[in-house]
Amino acid sequence: MSRELPVPKAVKDLFEELLGRPVTVGIGEPFRAADLKQHPLVSTYVDDGMILRAVVGMDLPLAAYAGAALGLIPSGGAQACIEDKELSANMGENVTEVCNIVASLLNREGLPRLRMYRTFLPGTDAPADALAQLQAIGRRLDLTVEVLGYGGGRMAISYT
Repeated sequence: MSRELPVPKAVKDLFEELLGRPVTVGIGEPFRAADLKQHPLVSTYVDDGMILRAVVGMDLPLAAYAGAALGLIPSGGAQACIEDKELSANMGENVTEVCNIVASLLNREGLPRLRMYRTFLPGTDAPADALAQLQAIGRRLDLTVEVLGYGGGRMAISYT
């Protein structure tokens, strides 16, 4: 049985429930090599055998807005992080928790459970195999996510 990608509505519902505010989700452009040179957030998901099975990527704006919204940090704090090209410690912890909960979108009954292994925050170097997976053609979902009152950015979900 093959693991299916979540539908955009499931991503929308998860973000709205988690952040407690309206969220708009649409189909977006895929991450390209130039985008990956900007060091986006990269979260890796493994099975019980510690084999990489999925990768989630977020550009810096979405990582900042999602982290700020979860922590009830004013949008100006997120915008300052975007200008500085670095997340604050609080926003980094918050968006890592968002990535941990995204694992619920990746798991299906009857399939081996995936769990978040590690999240590489914007500005840090993610492993080459995870970055390559964000550009791979195949089982992937590229989205735009807009958090009301904050802003939006891009997100990608890719299975290995």
